[in-house]
Amino acid sequence: MSKDIVWKRSEVESPCIQVCVVHPEERICTGCLRSIDEITRWSKMAPDERSEIMAELPTRAPRLKKRRGGRNARLKR
Repeated sequence: MSKDIVWKRSEVESPCIQVCVVHPEERICTGCLRSIDEITRWSKMAPDERSEIMAELPTRAPRLKKRRGGRNARLKR
């Protein structure tokens, strides 16, 4: 094996973008769109389970409504 070849693992990469904020109502990360449970278990998941979650992530984005009014609006709920 040549020393110029880089060994890579054939795993599904994490969708994490290092913007870790959990949406207060949907309970998913606004950065990667995974649930807390998915984030916690990610490194232990089988590649097929990760692939399924990765395929589903784009469908979760519309659930994150932008909040308006900041803290005062939340306190009125």
